[in-house]
Amino acid sequence: MISSADIRLPSVLGNNMVLQQQSAVKLWGWSSPGEKVFITSSWNNKTDSVVATRDANWQITIQTPPAGGPYSITFRGDNQIVLENVLIGEVWVCSGQSNMEMNGGWGLKDIKAALPTSYNKNIRFFYIPKTTSDYPQDDCKGSWEICDSNTVKTFSAAGYFFGKKLNKDLNVPIGLINSNWGGTAAEVWTPAEIVNNNDSLKTAAAKLVPSPWWPNKPGATFNAMISPITRYSIAGAIWYQGESNTNTASTYSQLFTAMIDAWRKKWDKEFPFYYVQIAPYHYGNKNIGALLQEAQTKSMQHQGVGMVVITDLVDDVNNIHPQDKHDVGYRLANWALAETYHKPDIIYKSPVFKAMEVQKGKAIISFENVKSDLQSKDGGVTELYIAGSDKIFYPAKAKIDHDKLIVWSKAVPTPLAVRYAFGNTAIGNLFSKEGLPVTAFRTDSWDVDSS
Repeated sequence: MISSADIRLPSVLGNNMVLQQQSAVKLWGWSSPGEKVFITSSWNNKTDSVVATRDANWQITIQTPPAGGPYSITFRGDNQIVLENVLIGEVWVCSGQSNMEMNGGWGLKDIKAALPTSYNKNIRFFYIPKTTSDYPQDDCKGSWEICDSNTVKTFSAAGYFFGKKLNKDLNVPIGLINSNWGGTAAEVWTPAEIVNNNDSLKTAAAKLVPSPWWPNKPGATFNAMISPITRYSIAGAIWYQGESNTNTASTYSQLFTAMIDAWRKKWDKEFPFYYVQIAPYHYGNKNIGALLQEAQTKSMQHQGVGMVVITDLVDDVNNIHPQDKHDVGYRLANWALAETYHKPDIIYKSPVFKAMEVQKGKAIISFENVKSDLQSKDGGVTELYIAGSDKIFYPAKAKIDHDKLIVWSKAVPTPLAVRYAFGNTAIGNLFSKEGLPVTAFRTDSWDVDSS
């Protein structure tokens, strides 16, 4: 006697979900081996079918229309499942550690202010609970929820504000998948074989400090909280993480970009990846935060990534959790609007150090991403230091010359290096004319005290 099994769907395929628009999206699930599953989408009333494998798996690819809805999708075999209130729009993954995890339950004023007007049927949340696994999983807990004053309280605040701006400016439904865990290092979000098969990354991973509050085994959260959704079509990912990798900053850029590549390979899509540079914070060790910031800046050389600088959004360098998540989300959204959706006239890139030349005892610093002029706030340029051949850094004076910075000190007649806002708690006051902070930098590659 051959027994039959009902069609089952992964949790990410559910009522209220948002499917990526104008894409070949995968729908998948489980049923009896050899069972024929019929799938009908209401946007075109077309019925497709697929036969389950001997492993009781089935998967089919269907084409989605331009943004719109609500629609329904019917799955029919020995049983029938109808997914209702399905929207077509843009889907983004929101991942990282506690600064991405932070929500209304943390007492954020931005979320409290947003609650009265938070209901939006065109923004949907999928929250993945904290889970680990030694092996890649094909399903996870979770359900799609409509954005309202209750659901927004427990969702990523940075993710919410990111999605809110995209929804407003693109005028399409937005689906946000919340997959984050406070305290986690990037290793746990990276497939274990990538870390374990690379001597440098494996050595760095061994230095991670164990905690009773989060995992530190490579691949643990990737397996349980990323792998189950990698068949779900997305537009891209946003990321806020790095504080737990400050003790291994020297390998972070290599690890981080390898993680991005692994995600893209698993999704089989070169999707955009926008991330937040860690904020100034009073770490116990010298310069470890600055070195991690530097590694994140270096990672911008990777294809299809963008970095948001938030040094100006810090209210307390003794708090590793800056409270302003509204502007963080909006700055991430501006990267997506400009780079992914090609909206014109958006200022979204912070100025980044480009080159230094020395003329008549002064260092002339040039930058990328300066559309017009630079400006300093609250007087002269602060957190600026200059050094000569003795490698001793002295406070420097500076003059802004349109898009360049001229730096000097009487104590350094022949400059060799300039550092700006390079330190764990350093908050500079140099901005683009459009109001984005200049990215912390150093022109040297000398050894840095991080003890």
